[in-house]
Amino acid sequence: LIPLMVFISVGLGSAVLYLLRLALYSPDVSWDRKNNPEPWNKLSPTDQYKFLAVSTDYKSLKKDRPSF
Repeated sequence: LIPLMVFISVGLGSAVLYLLRLALYSPDVSWDRKNNPEPWNKLSPTDQYKFLAVSTDYKSLKKDRPSF
């Protein structure tokens, strides 16, 4: 039973860490509505916001949207 508890603990720990990462660093989540109501507008095309980017080179992207 000890290996089972170890694997369950590692799985739960990694799930909690991933949810914390999504809540703190994701541009879709806004914790401060007064000072930054739309955090996704402050992202530049070179910001990597995905957890794993397999084939995208974010340094070579250009801005294709207007600045507000």
